[in-house]
Amino acid sequence: MEKNCCCSHKTKKRDSDEYKKLINRLSRIEGQIRGIKGMVEKDAYCTDILIQVAAVNAALNSFNKELLASHIRTCVANDIREGKDETVDELVNTLQKLMK
Repeated sequence: MEKNCCCSHKTKKRDSDEYKKLINRLSRIEGQIRGIKGMVEKDAYCTDILIQVAAVNAALNSFNKELLASHIRTCVANDIREGKDETVDELVNTLQKLMK
């Protein structure tokens, strides 16, 4: 199984169900971002915009949790089974970046 992330130039073939779920989440987030842009263009009140930004942040965090769980269950688990211990270091590095 191929794996991995855009930052390391690796790829991962996702099954169609996972692919659809991720794309649907990203499409909803994209729509939320367009909505925020529209609010700014229409001079919406600051706190209303801030609430929508918080909702986008929550949606992105939820996306990250889902993708990270999948990554650990597939890519990381497979690499550990294959004796590729460097994957653990990669995961730790990724978690540190996510927690900034």
